[in-house]
Amino acid sequence: MFEATTEAAELRKGLADWAKDLSEGHIEADEAGEFPWHKWRMIQRSGLLGLPFAQPWGGLERSLPEVLHVLEGLGEYCRDSGLSFCATTTMASTGVPVERFGTAEQQKRYLPGICSGELIGAHAITESESGSDALRMATRAEPDGDGFVLHGSKLFVTNAPIADVFVVYARTHPDGGPLGTTAFLVDRDTPGLTCGAPARKMGLRTAPMSELSLDGVRVARDRVVGRVGGGFLVMDHVMKREILFTAAVHAGEMEHRLQRCLDYAKSRHAFGRPIGSYQSVTNRIAEMRIRLDTARKWIFDTGERLAAGHDVTVDLAATKLVTSEANVAGSLAAVAIFGGHGYMVEQGMEKEVRNAVGGTVYSGTSDIHYNRIAAALGLDP
Repeated sequence: MFEATTEAAELRKGLADWAKDLSEGHIEADEAGEFPWHKWRMIQRSGLLGLPFAQPWGGLERSLPEVLHVLEGLGEYCRDSGLSFCATTTMASTGVPVERFGTAEQQKRYLPGICSGELIGAHAITESESGSDALRMATRAEPDGDGFVLHGSKLFVTNAPIADVFVVYARTHPDGGPLGTTAFLVDRDTPGLTCGAPARKMGLRTAPMSELSLDGVRVARDRVVGRVGGGFLVMDHVMKREILFTAAVHAGEMEHRLQRCLDYAKSRHAFGRPIGSYQSVTNRIAEMRIRLDTARKWIFDTGERLAAGHDVTVDLAATKLVTSEANVAGSLAAVAIFGGHGYMVEQGMEKEVRNAVGGTVYSGTSDIHYNRIAAALGLDP
């Protein structure tokens, strides 16, 4: 299990100073469903967005396990889960692929802005027909002179309404697939690129999401991330970090929820004694602790193995499953512990249930990750 370095512990501790301001009005913000720009400016000032990136770009150049430790702190201290999701999305979707696969010019153009938060990134992968089977995408990029022309549409693009730059994945071979998909950097103001209206959704309502339309979007060849036909490698690299980044935030959210339930169980009385003296309550809280510790072990063990260069295909699937399902179970348990108060909007518990459900869907549904584990066992689900 990862032991936090002094530097990582200090960075996480520093986030605690932002807790009140980042969380203020989170229930009202969720009801409004609007991106909180004033809180984004706090995220910018915190330095959080530069955690994994090299110092020449304005980053903090922390190791992957250190990044996960600090992001866990974000989940613990920030009650606006949508805001946290926007932050991890811009880091993973754009910063991570540009630093790993981008040209020197691409890195110079985009990484300083990603690290500072002056640029917000998004990636456009999912489509209406392909869903989690991303390599069956229909969006195509046709060679044209010294560049490409993109045609198609994408769904569920987190950050799209506020993003400055998109990493768009498109077919560069008629059959698509692992060797026929390419990643492109597309600026928001590129002619032919259109963002739809922000979508209404169950949870994470302060994280704006919309469709993305690509109607004859012309991009130069120097906007290819990595190489033509190398989009699968880019996507695989990105999704591994995206899963771990969001899982770490979930772990922090579960830690905060556990502490809140413990405090309530000790202070709330029913039938003449604290509800924490009833086994039905203590069992729920003990199960929350077990689930949280299990998720943490998967998150940090997988992070360390990934950083060391190991194959973590199964580890990531298990991490995503364990963490997202534990988050849902823990949020429902919290509602039960708080009873009628937990069902009320003003406590924020019902919002946590709605937010947690999203974790079982994005970055691959739970069923997809079960299938990956089954396939590794030699089964053919």
